[in-house]
Amino acid sequence: MHPNPFSKVLVTGAAGFIGSNLCESLLKKGCDVVGIDNFDSFYSSKLKQANIKDLFKYPNFKFEETDILDAKRIPGLFGTNDFDVVIHLAAKAGVRPSLLDPASYFRVNVQGTLNLLEQIKKTTSTRFVVASSSSVYGASASAPFDEAGESSKPVSPYAASKKSCEVLCHTYSHLHGIPTTMLRFFTVYGPKQRPEMAIAKFIDIVERGEKVPMFGDGQSTRDYTFIDDIVDGIILSAERCGGWNIYNLGNASPVTLKQMIEAVGKACGRKPIIEKLADQPGDVPLTFADISAAKRDLGYEPKVSLIEGIKRYRDWLSKNSFRKELEKNG
Repeated sequence: MHPNPFSKVLVTGAAGFIGSNLCESLLKKGCDVVGIDNFDSFYSSKLKQANIKDLFKYPNFKFEETDILDAKRIPGLFGTNDFDVVIHLAAKAGVRPSLLDPASYFRVNVQGTLNLLEQIKKTTSTRFVVASSSSVYGASASAPFDEAGESSKPVSPYAASKKSCEVLCHTYSHLHGIPTTMLRFFTVYGPKQRPEMAIAKFIDIVERGEKVPMFGDGQSTRDYTFIDDIVDGIILSAERCGGWNIYNLGNASPVTLKQMIEAVGKACGRKPIIEKLADQPGDVPLTFADISAAKRDLGYEPKVSLIEGIKRYRDWLSKNSFRKELEKNG
Protein backbone atom coordinates (compact mmCIF):
# COMPACT_ATOMS: atom_id res chain seq x y z
CA MET A 1 0.00 0.00 0.00
CA HIS A 2 1.20 3.48 -0.84
CA PRO A 3 0.46 6.37 1.52
CA ASN A 4 -2.35 8.70 0.44
CA PRO A 5 -2.20 12.24 1.77
CA PHE A 6 -5.20 13.71 3.54
CA SER A 7 -5.92 17.20 4.79
CA LYS A 8 -9.37 17.31 6.41
CA VAL A 9 -10.14 14.90 9.23
CA LEU A 10 -13.09 14.26 11.52
CA VAL A 11 -12.09 12.74 14.87
CA THR A 12 -14.91 11.41 17.05
CA GLY A 13 -14.15 11.15 20.75
CA ALA A 14 -11.67 13.99 20.27
CA ALA A 15 -11.60 15.01 23.94
CA GLY A 16 -10.82 11.52 25.18
CA PHE A 17 -7.48 9.90 25.94
CA ILE A 18 -6.57 8.61 22.49
CA GLY A 19 -8.56 11.23 20.59
CA SER A 20 -6.90 14.27 22.14
CA ASN A 21 -3.42 12.85 21.60
CA LEU A 22 -4.30 11.98 18.00
CA CYS A 23 -5.72 15.44 17.28
CA GLU A 24 -2.52 17.07 18.47
CA SER A 25 -0.40 14.91 16.16
CA LEU A 26 -2.70 15.57 13.19
CA LEU A 27 -2.65 19.31 13.83
CA LYS A 28 1.15 19.31 13.99
CA LYS A 29 1.13 17.59 10.59
CA GLY A 30 -0.90 20.50 9.22
CA CYS A 31 -4.24 18.71 8.89
CA ASP A 32 -7.52 20.54 9.30
CA VAL A 33 -9.15 18.72 12.20
CA VAL A 34 -12.78 18.79 13.28
CA GLY A 35 -13.15 17.13 16.66
CA ILE A 36 -16.41 16.08 18.28
CA ASP A 37 -17.13 14.76 21.76
CA ASN A 38 -20.19 14.60 23.99
CA PHE A 39 -18.25 14.83 27.30
CA ASP A 40 -19.81 11.60 28.53
CA SER A 41 -20.05 11.43 32.33
CA PHE A 42 -18.07 8.17 32.57
CA TYR A 43 -15.29 10.33 34.03
CA SER A 44 -14.81 14.03 34.73
CA SER A 45 -15.73 16.31 31.83
CA LYS A 46 -13.21 18.76 33.28
CA LEU A 47 -10.45 16.27 32.49
CA LYS A 48 -11.67 16.04 28.90
CA GLN A 49 -11.80 19.82 28.63
CA ALA A 50 -8.22 19.90 29.91
CA ASN A 51 -7.28 17.31 27.26
CA ILE A 52 -8.24 19.62 24.41
CA LYS A 53 -7.46 23.00 25.95
CA ASP A 54 -4.11 23.36 24.14
CA LEU A 55 -5.56 22.25 20.80
CA PHE A 56 -7.40 25.55 20.37
CA LYS A 57 -4.09 27.35 19.81
CA TYR A 58 -4.05 25.70 16.38
CA PRO A 59 -6.03 27.71 13.80
CA ASN A 60 -6.73 24.46 11.92
CA PHE A 61 -8.71 22.96 14.84
CA LYS A 62 -12.47 23.15 15.22
CA PHE A 63 -14.47 21.50 17.96
CA GLU A 64 -18.15 20.71 18.41
CA GLU A 65 -19.80 19.24 21.49
CA THR A 66 -21.82 16.65 19.63
CA ASP A 67 -23.11 13.16 20.34
CA ILE A 68 -22.67 10.50 17.67
CA LEU A 69 -26.27 9.48 18.45
CA ASP A 70 -27.59 12.92 17.48
CA ALA A 71 -29.66 12.26 14.34
CA LYS A 72 -29.67 15.94 13.37
CA ARG A 73 -26.20 17.23 14.14
CA ILE A 74 -24.23 14.35 12.66
CA PRO A 75 -25.81 14.77 9.18
CA GLY A 76 -25.28 18.52 9.50
CA LEU A 77 -21.60 17.99 10.25
CA PHE A 78 -21.15 16.03 7.03
CA GLY A 79 -23.29 18.47 5.10
CA THR A 80 -20.94 21.36 5.86
CA ASN A 81 -17.60 19.50 5.64
CA ASP A 82 -15.89 17.36 3.02
CA PHE A 83 -13.79 14.96 5.08
CA ASP A 84 -10.94 12.99 3.56
CA VAL A 85 -10.85 10.70 6.58
CA VAL A 86 -13.15 9.98 9.52
CA ILE A 87 -11.29 8.52 12.51
CA HIS A 88 -13.92 7.06 14.81
CA LEU A 89 -12.79 6.72 18.42
CA ALA A 90 -15.96 7.72 20.28
CA ALA A 91 -17.39 4.85 22.32
CA LYS A 92 -18.43 3.76 25.76
CA ALA A 93 -15.29 2.08 27.11
CA GLY A 94 -14.50 -0.40 29.84
CA VAL A 95 -15.11 -4.13 30.23
CA ARG A 96 -16.38 -4.14 33.82
CA PRO A 97 -18.84 -1.22 33.53
CA SER A 98 -20.33 -2.87 30.45
CA LEU A 99 -21.46 -5.80 32.60
CA LEU A 100 -23.73 -3.41 34.52
CA ASP A 101 -25.23 -1.51 31.58
CA PRO A 102 -24.90 -3.53 28.38
CA ALA A 103 -27.77 -1.76 26.62
CA SER A 104 -26.05 1.63 26.67
CA TYR A 105 -22.86 0.08 25.26
CA PHE A 106 -24.70 -1.29 22.26
CA ARG A 107 -26.71 1.90 21.79
CA VAL A 108 -23.65 4.16 21.75
CA ASN A 109 -21.06 1.90 20.18
CA VAL A 110 -23.16 0.22 17.51
CA GLN A 111 -25.90 2.75 16.74
CA GLY A 112 -23.35 5.59 16.90
CA THR A 113 -21.16 3.81 14.35
CA LEU A 114 -24.18 3.16 12.16
CA ASN A 115 -25.04 6.87 12.19
CA LEU A 116 -21.58 7.71 10.85
CA LEU A 117 -21.71 4.98 8.22
CA GLU A 118 -25.04 6.31 6.96
CA GLN A 119 -23.37 9.66 6.26
CA ILE A 120 -20.10 8.31 4.87
CA LYS A 121 -21.92 6.11 2.34
CA LYS A 122 -23.19 9.33 0.70
CA THR A 123 -19.65 10.56 0.03
CA THR A 124 -17.45 9.42 -2.82
CA SER A 125 -14.04 8.97 -1.25
CA THR A 126 -14.09 9.39 2.55
CA ARG A 127 -11.93 6.85 4.32
CA PHE A 128 -13.15 5.35 7.60
CA VAL A 129 -10.70 4.33 10.34
CA VAL A 130 -12.41 2.78 13.35
CA ALA A 131 -11.21 1.88 16.84
CA SER A 132 -11.93 -1.72 17.73
CA SER A 133 -10.37 -3.61 20.63
CA SER A 134 -8.22 -6.60 21.47
CA SER A 135 -11.14 -7.68 23.68
CA VAL A 136 -12.86 -9.15 20.58
CA TYR A 137 -10.46 -12.11 20.83
CA GLY A 138 -12.15 -13.20 24.06
CA ALA A 139 -10.41 -15.82 26.16
CA SER A 140 -8.39 -17.05 23.19
CA ALA A 141 -5.68 -19.55 24.06
CA SER A 142 -3.88 -19.14 20.75
CA ALA A 143 -1.20 -16.47 21.18
CA PRO A 144 -0.08 -14.20 19.72
CA PHE A 145 -3.48 -13.11 18.43
CA ASP A 146 -3.60 -12.58 14.68
CA GLU A 147 -6.39 -10.85 12.81
CA ALA A 148 -7.53 -14.04 11.05
CA GLY A 149 -7.88 -15.90 14.36
CA GLU A 150 -10.99 -16.54 16.45
CA SER A 151 -12.85 -13.35 17.36
CA SER A 152 -16.47 -14.47 17.44
CA LYS A 153 -16.57 -15.36 21.14
CA PRO A 154 -16.18 -12.13 23.16
CA VAL A 155 -16.71 -12.45 26.92
CA SER A 156 -18.08 -9.01 27.85
CA PRO A 157 -20.79 -6.73 26.47
CA TYR A 158 -18.11 -4.13 25.67
CA ALA A 159 -16.17 -6.67 23.58
CA ALA A 160 -19.39 -7.87 21.93
CA SER A 161 -20.29 -4.29 20.98
CA LYS A 162 -16.87 -3.80 19.39
CA LYS A 163 -17.17 -7.03 17.42
CA SER A 164 -20.64 -5.93 16.31
CA CYS A 165 -19.10 -2.69 15.01
CA GLU A 166 -16.57 -4.66 12.99
CA VAL A 167 -19.32 -6.74 11.37
CA LEU A 168 -21.43 -3.66 10.67
CA CYS A 169 -18.50 -1.77 9.12
CA HIS A 170 -17.69 -4.74 6.89
CA THR A 171 -21.28 -4.78 5.64
CA TYR A 172 -21.19 -1.09 4.69
CA SER A 173 -17.73 -1.36 3.17
CA HIS A 174 -18.98 -4.26 1.03
CA LEU A 175 -22.28 -2.62 0.02
CA HIS A 176 -21.10 0.94 -0.50
CA GLY A 177 -17.38 0.64 -1.26
CA ILE A 178 -16.34 2.58 1.85
CA PRO A 179 -12.55 2.27 2.34
CA THR A 180 -12.47 0.98 5.93
CA THR A 181 -9.77 -0.01 8.39
CA MET A 182 -10.59 -1.49 11.79
CA LEU A 183 -7.87 -1.16 14.44
CA ARG A 184 -7.76 -3.55 17.36
CA PHE A 185 -6.01 -1.64 20.15
CA PHE A 186 -4.12 -3.52 22.83
CA THR A 187 -4.23 -1.95 26.36
CA VAL A 188 -3.27 1.63 25.57
CA TYR A 189 -1.72 3.79 28.31
CA GLY A 190 0.11 7.09 28.70
CA PRO A 191 -0.54 10.83 29.11
CA LYS A 192 -4.23 11.80 29.38
CA GLN A 193 -5.38 8.25 30.04
CA ARG A 194 -8.61 7.77 31.96
CA PRO A 195 -8.14 7.82 35.75
CA GLU A 196 -9.77 4.41 36.28
CA MET A 197 -7.35 2.63 33.92
CA ALA A 198 -4.93 0.26 35.62
CA ILE A 199 -1.60 2.06 35.20
CA ALA A 200 -3.07 5.47 36.11
CA LYS A 201 -4.81 3.99 39.14
CA PHE A 202 -1.80 1.99 40.30
CA ILE A 203 0.59 4.95 40.10
CA ASP A 204 -1.78 6.95 42.29
CA ILE A 205 -2.17 4.09 44.78
CA VAL A 206 1.58 3.36 45.03
CA GLU A 207 2.45 7.02 45.51
CA ARG A 208 -0.09 7.25 48.34
CA GLY A 209 1.36 4.14 49.97
CA GLU A 210 -1.90 2.22 49.79
CA LYS A 211 -2.54 -1.41 48.83
CA VAL A 212 -2.54 -2.24 45.12
CA PRO A 213 -5.43 -4.55 44.19
CA MET A 214 -4.09 -7.55 42.28
CA PHE A 215 -6.84 -9.65 40.78
CA GLY A 216 -6.14 -13.36 40.59
CA ASP A 217 -2.60 -14.69 40.93
CA GLY A 218 -1.01 -11.76 39.10
CA GLN A 219 -0.27 -13.88 36.03
CA SER A 220 -2.93 -12.39 33.77
CA THR A 221 -1.00 -10.89 30.88
CA ARG A 222 -1.53 -7.72 28.84
CA ASP A 223 0.14 -6.25 25.78
CA TYR A 224 0.50 -2.69 27.13
CA THR A 225 0.95 -0.19 24.30
CA PHE A 226 2.14 3.40 24.75
CA ILE A 227 -0.11 6.12 23.35
CA ASP A 228 2.51 7.54 20.97
CA ASP A 229 2.81 4.17 19.23
CA ILE A 230 -0.97 3.89 18.91
CA VAL A 231 -1.25 7.40 17.45
CA ASP A 232 1.47 6.57 14.92
CA GLY A 233 -0.45 3.45 13.93
CA ILE A 234 -3.73 5.34 13.50
CA ILE A 235 -2.13 7.94 11.22
CA LEU A 236 -0.38 5.27 9.16
CA SER A 237 -3.74 3.51 8.84
CA ALA A 238 -5.46 6.70 7.67
CA GLU A 239 -2.76 7.22 5.04
CA ARG A 240 -3.07 3.67 3.72
CA CYS A 241 -6.79 3.06 4.17
CA GLY A 242 -8.24 1.28 1.13
CA GLY A 243 -10.71 -1.55 0.70
CA TRP A 244 -11.42 -3.50 3.89
CA ASN A 245 -8.74 -4.25 6.49
CA ILE A 246 -8.34 -5.16 10.15
CA TYR A 247 -5.07 -4.59 12.00
CA ASN A 248 -3.78 -5.21 15.50
CA LEU A 249 -2.01 -2.25 17.07
CA GLY A 250 -0.07 -3.47 20.08
CA ASN A 251 3.42 -3.58 21.51
CA ALA A 252 3.91 -7.32 20.91
CA SER A 253 5.64 -7.57 24.31
CA PRO A 254 3.06 -8.75 26.86
CA VAL A 255 3.81 -8.62 30.59
CA THR A 256 2.00 -10.08 33.60
CA LEU A 257 -0.07 -8.00 35.99
CA LYS A 258 2.54 -8.65 38.66
CA GLN A 259 5.34 -7.40 36.38
CA MET A 260 3.33 -4.29 35.52
CA ILE A 261 2.81 -3.49 39.22
CA GLU A 262 6.55 -3.94 39.79
CA ALA A 263 7.29 -1.57 36.89
CA VAL A 264 4.97 1.04 38.42
CA GLY A 265 6.76 0.66 41.74
CA LYS A 266 10.12 1.14 40.06
CA ALA A 267 8.93 4.30 38.27
CA CYS A 268 7.58 5.68 41.55
CA GLY A 269 10.63 4.66 43.60
CA ARG A 270 8.45 2.72 46.06
CA LYS A 271 7.77 -0.96 46.71
CA PRO A 272 4.10 -1.71 46.00
CA ILE A 273 1.98 -3.23 48.79
CA ILE A 274 -0.11 -5.87 47.06
CA GLU A 275 -3.62 -6.92 48.05
CA LYS A 276 -4.65 -10.18 46.39
CA LEU A 277 -8.25 -10.34 45.17
CA ALA A 278 -10.42 -12.77 43.21
CA ASP A 279 -10.48 -12.79 39.41
CA GLN A 280 -12.86 -10.29 37.81
CA PRO A 281 -15.72 -11.47 35.56
CA GLY A 282 -15.32 -10.41 31.94
CA ASP A 283 -11.53 -10.16 32.17
CA VAL A 284 -9.45 -12.29 29.82
CA PRO A 285 -6.26 -14.07 30.93
CA LEU A 286 -4.07 -12.91 28.05
CA THR A 287 -3.74 -10.32 25.31
CA PHE A 288 -0.82 -10.57 22.89
CA ALA A 289 -0.79 -8.80 19.54
CA ASP A 290 0.59 -10.33 16.38
CA ILE A 291 1.52 -7.09 14.59
CA SER A 292 3.13 -8.63 11.52
CA ALA A 293 0.29 -7.46 9.22
CA ALA A 294 0.48 -3.87 10.51
CA LYS A 295 4.26 -3.92 10.09
CA ARG A 296 4.00 -5.27 6.56
CA ASP A 297 1.13 -3.13 5.26
CA LEU A 298 1.40 0.05 7.33
CA GLY A 299 5.03 0.27 8.38
CA TYR A 300 3.86 0.19 12.00
CA GLU A 301 6.72 -0.24 14.48
CA PRO A 302 6.11 0.29 18.22
CA LYS A 303 9.09 1.94 19.89
CA VAL A 304 8.26 2.47 23.59
CA SER A 305 8.85 -0.27 26.18
CA LEU A 306 6.63 -0.58 29.25
CA ILE A 307 9.37 0.67 31.59
CA GLU A 308 10.04 3.71 29.40
CA GLY A 309 6.34 4.36 28.84
CA ILE A 310 5.47 4.31 32.54
CA LYS A 311 8.37 6.66 33.24
CA ARG A 312 7.17 9.08 30.54
CA TYR A 313 3.63 8.91 31.85
CA ARG A 314 4.66 9.55 35.45
CA ASP A 315 6.84 12.49 34.37
CA TRP A 316 3.83 13.90 32.53
CA LEU A 317 1.65 13.44 35.61
CA SER A 318 4.19 15.36 37.70
CA LYS A 319 3.96 18.28 35.29
CA ASN A 320 0.15 18.15 35.26
CA SER A 321 -0.62 17.73 38.95
CA PHE A 322 -3.75 19.91 38.57
CA ARG A 323 -5.49 16.86 37.09
CA LYS A 324 -5.65 15.25 40.54
CA GLU A 325 -7.92 18.04 41.72
CA LEU A 326 -10.05 17.73 38.60
CA GLU A 327 -10.46 13.98 39.27
CA LYS A 328 -11.53 14.62 42.87
CA ASN A 329 -13.95 17.41 42.09
CA GLY A 330 -15.44 15.91 38.96
